[in-house]
Amino acid sequence: MAKRGGKLAVGITYRPKLTPGIFPGSRIRCADNSGAQVVAMIGMVRGKSRHRRLIGASVGDMIIVSVKKGTPELRRQIMRAIVVRQRKPFRRPNGQWVQFEDNAVVIVTEDGNPKGTEIRGPIAREAAERWPRVAALATLVV
Repeated sequence: MAKRGGKLAVGITYRPKLTPGIFPGSRIRCADNSGAQVVAMIGMVRGKSRHRRLIGASVGDMIIVSVKKGTPELRRQIMRAIVVRQRKPFRRPNGQWVQFEDNAVVIVTEDGNPKGTEIRGPIAREAAERWPRVAALATLVV
């Protein structure tokens, strides 16, 4: 008799559930030099929600953003971004609490390659472990 459910994913599947700190409509600072300065979250890539509940993103999640302030070519464009900092405190599996001064994202392509060539400010270790190409551009990983 066949068991219910699909096959388990191969590789590292465990990812601690972090407290979401960014929701649709949030204005977020762009931490790279791609040309965007302020973006607004409009959705989440591969996120789960519940009926009548806004979906929230946390550090390391890929979100869909609209560029609100930046160069004229980028303004009003729909892009993808990785959350690298959040103001809302979140707890690591070792019991440590982490909180940043601001919310920040890095603009990326669909496969996770950063559009910019440098990242200003620190990025969270959770984002660096999940997105190695973003971590390569970071000057400080906290």
